Amino acid sequence: MNLLEKSDEEIFNEITPIMDNMMEGSTEINHAKHTRDFTDRMKAIVTPENLQCMCKDYQARWGLFGKREFVALFRRKHSIAVVWKQYCSNSTDEHVAEAVFVEHDNRLLIDHAMVY
Repeated sequence: MNLLEKSDEEIFNEITPIMDNMMEGSTEINHAKHTRDFTDRMKAIVTPENLQCMCKDYQARWGLFGKREFVALFRRKHSIAVVWKQYCSNSTDEHVAEAVFVEHDNRLLIDHAMVY
């Protein structure tokens, strides 16, 4: 799998279920589900306690993650960065969701992600 040789549509089709799973794991505050497709570096950062604290904070302020709209895909030498417009259940604000995807052992993994 060489991600950088794929079309934007092919990349989008591969990253969407990974992003969906991560966001669902966050909404459910389910650490195993949320971190399933993380690199080891990300897994070291997002501990179960860290995830619970982050999720309780954003859920109290914004509600649960809702619709997500693709904005842009950035091809980089060793990764793909993707930006979405993220909506939440208790806010009319348009948030930014972003993630960086890398290939590791023939798997697509998330090496960075944030919603703000």
